[in-house]
This record gives sequence, structure tokens and C-alpha cells, in this order.
Amino acid sequence: MRFFITAAVASLLQTCFAATATDWRSRSIYQVFTDRFARTDGNTAAPCNVANNLYCGGTWKGLEKKLDYIKNMGFTAVWISPITAQVANAYHGYYQNDLYSLNTHFGTARDLRSLASALHSKGMYLMVDIVPNHMAFASCPDKVDFRRLKTFNHPDKFHSYCPIKNTGNQTELEDCWLGDCNMALPDIKTDDPLVAREMNAWIRWLVSAHNVDGLRIDSVKNVNKAFFPPFCRAAGVFCMGEVSEGHANYTYPYQKQMDSVLDYPLYYSITRVFQQKSNMSDLVVALASCTDNQETGCKDPTLLGAFFENHDNPRFANVTQDLSLVKNALTFTMLGDGIPIVYQGQEQNFAGGDDPWCREALWSSQFNTTSPLYKHTALLNNIRNHIVSESAPYLSYQTRILAYTATEMQLRKGAIRTVLSNQGEHAPTWALKTQGMEFEKGKTVFDVLSCARYGVDGNGEVDVNMRSGEPVVLVEENVLRGSDLCTCERGRGSPRYRTVCGGERGTHDL
Repeated sequence: MRFFITAAVASLLQTCFAATATDWRSRSIYQVFTDRFARTDGNTAAPCNVANNLYCGGTWKGLEKKLDYIKNMGFTAVWISPITAQVANAYHGYYQNDLYSLNTHFGTARDLRSLASALHSKGMYLMVDIVPNHMAFASCPDKVDFRRLKTFNHPDKFHSYCPIKNTGNQTELEDCWLGDCNMALPDIKTDDPLVAREMNAWIRWLVSAHNVDGLRIDSVKNVNKAFFPPFCRAAGVFCMGEVSEGHANYTYPYQKQMDSVLDYPLYYSITRVFQQKSNMSDLVVALASCTDNQETGCKDPTLLGAFFENHDNPRFANVTQDLSLVKNALTFTMLGDGIPIVYQGQEQNFAGGDDPWCREALWSSQFNTTSPLYKHTALLNNIRNHIVSESAPYLSYQTRILAYTATEMQLRKGAIRTVLSNQGEHAPTWALKTQGMEFEKGKTVFDVLSCARYGVDGNGEVDVNMRSGEPVVLVEENVLRGSDLCTCERGRGSPRYRTVCGGERGTHDL
């Protein structure tokens, strides 16, 4: 009976912000791990022992109070942890036992709607993590009492239990169960038309009731592919799936089933190159694997979720504390083809290891807005947001590799040309002659990260100063008009320059 009630209610509800893939392409996303971002009481001294795997007290209301911390970095969307009701102590949100109830540890329905309204008032989108693959029961699989699950409370709504023994067997991945004897995860029978119908009604309700603008879909490779197209149509908003696999030929074809997937193939390449485990040719291969979509099935690289940290993998700084390397990785991620995603704590250079150590409480940083990576992230978002507003073709322009060596790479995406290095902060200062930049000869170009200015030669190139392995982002002066990027350098000699920047010897404050 529950099905007919929820389906009828859901059919009457309409999403207020039916954000499409086109709307999301221009966004940059800040990933919030809800329990570990901010508390309602604002306490930044509250303890959070990640080894305990227990709730630490983060809430939707705490997040709402700290939205300016995210907005001031230039982010235009926030992705939060799953919102559904959970078994005891499931602070992460992936052990749900009731689809239609909310996790009361995070707050009330009113709190969640208030968060959505606050985001929308700031011109930002709300992305919610969802788990269509499984429910949860704290026992061994053979001890599950299905009557205690909500929505689906009968074993015929789930696949019969089998463990996943061979991850290369797609049938096993989709029909067998995740979990273990500490936590059984009954696998929802999404290939059953009646079950799929109920799931579609649920997601339509969830999006409408909570004013959600986009979905991050967990464990996509564990669900039958045919389930997703009607499910995402029912949601009516942008869908980005998690396919945690580094092989391009496996991951990218899932983009045929939904708008986007997290770019795990590129993630592995980014971490290898900028943790100095491989050279730049690794990135060349990774970029080509999505450009050549006839071979890999990559439908649209400009919609993929670009990232190099999340809540499931060791922090980048757990491997290296070299700030120039992380700045290069961040620059590549933020100014590349996909929708950039930064996981909370990256901007504070958190260094936790594998799960659960990568799930630190952000409030321990005191929400420091002067840290080098906070400022670097804000600057990159500022650059991207300005170029998006000034140049319509930028978003659809696929990154071109102009030149590369083992340690440097020159790229172009529309009006932005980037020079990346993985030599690290101990690299010497040296001059690099650009190749294939195609700037207008005689014009002035700025490295918007340092505000160094360069004159373009007769071949459309510049001689760039490479310092301490830092990245370089080159933009023509005329493209920067209307922004606050390098305004001090561009206004040199004018009354405004002397007033705002402190005289002829002043420098732009990054």
C-alpha cells in the first residue's frame, strides 16, 4: 500500500530547481561530509576521533551557518552526504534503513529545506548523495529481519544473498551483496519493474520535497545499467554517478546511462603524476582516453566530475606535503574539462590516510580562510567563474595538449592556457618558451596566479618564468577586464592603483 500512496504524492510534486546538465556544466562543487563539517552550536573545539567511526556532530544547520566559508572560495554548488535514515552509528550515510525518513543526527526536514533555500539565495546548487543499491541491517546476511526495513520490507524486493567474490564478473557485482557480518547490505532488486517503479517514485519525492538540484549516485557499478535512465528522468535533475574504477573502457560508458560520472580514471592519473609516481605522459594518455570517445564511450568530458580527493581515499597530502605539487594538481582539476569537485579539508591541506582517517572534522581548522590552499582554491574559482561569464565557448572547449615533457605540460582550454609542473617546490627558477599558445602578437598576457606580466612575441608565444615548481595560468589582459584579477598590476601608474594597491611599489595581494 505504501507504494501507491508515495507514487501519488510524488506525482503531484514538482521540483523547484530542475537543474539540467547544461546548468551544472558551469558549476564547481564543494563536497561536504555532513557529520564532519560544522556543528549547530558552532563549537570548533569539539573532539572527533575518526578511529571510533561514530557521529561527531555535524549538521545541516551547522553547514548553513558556514556557507560563506564555501561561497568565498568561489564554489557554486555543495554536495552533501546521504540524507536518509540510518542504522545506529552510520555517520557517513551509506547504511540506510528507511528511504522516506531523514537522518535525525543531521537535522529535521525543515533544516534541510532551510539549507536548500540558503544555498539558492546565494546562487548555489544543492547536490545530495543517494544510495539506490542497498539497504542496511546490523547483522550477518543470513540474520537480516526484512520486516524491520522500511519501504522494502520483504526479501522478494532484494536479490538473494551471495557474496561478491569475483569483481570482474558484472553479474556478481550487480546481484550480489556488499557488506559483511558486521553490516549486511541487502541488495535492492532494481531489475524488478515494480521495485524500480517504487525507486522512481521515491527519488521524485526526495528531489521535490527537499528542493534538490542534483544527485551524486553511490555504487553505480553495483546496479543494473538499465535502471538509471528512467530513474534519472524521474528525478528530473542532474545525475552524477560513482563508478570507482580506473579503467576508462569500464567507467566512461556509464555516461550513456546518466549525465555524468566521477572521473576515476583521471583521478588515478592526477595522483600518480603529481605525487611523482609517473611522468606527464600519464596525463596525456588519460586525457586522450576521454577525447577519443569512439573507443572508450566517453560521451562528454566537460560533464565529468573532476577530483583528486574524496571521503573514500587517502588524502593527497598523506603522500606528499609539497605545496607546489598539490597546487599543480588543484590547478589542473579546477581549470580542466570537467566539473571540478573539492572535498572539504583539501583547502586546509588535511593529510589523513585511508578511510576513516580521511574523514577529519573540518572545524578543527577553525575554518581558516588565510591558509595557502584556501586562497589558491578561491583564486582558481575566481579565474574559472570570470572566464565562464565572459566566454561562452569555454565550457564546451575540450582541453588541448600543446606540448609536454616528462615534468612539464602546456595546455589550452579556451581563453586559459596552463603550464603545469611536477618537479616540486625544490625545482630551480628557469625560463620556459611556450609552444602553440596562439596569443595575439604584441599583446600583454598575465600569469593570473602570480600576476607576472609577459609580452607576446611575433609567434604568439611568451617566455614564462617557472618558479619553485609552481603552476602558471596565462590569460590575455583584455580577457581580464571586468574582473579583480591582477588589477593592481594592470592599473600601475593610475590614481586608482596608487589608492587601492599602495603606491608604485605595491603588489597584488593573493
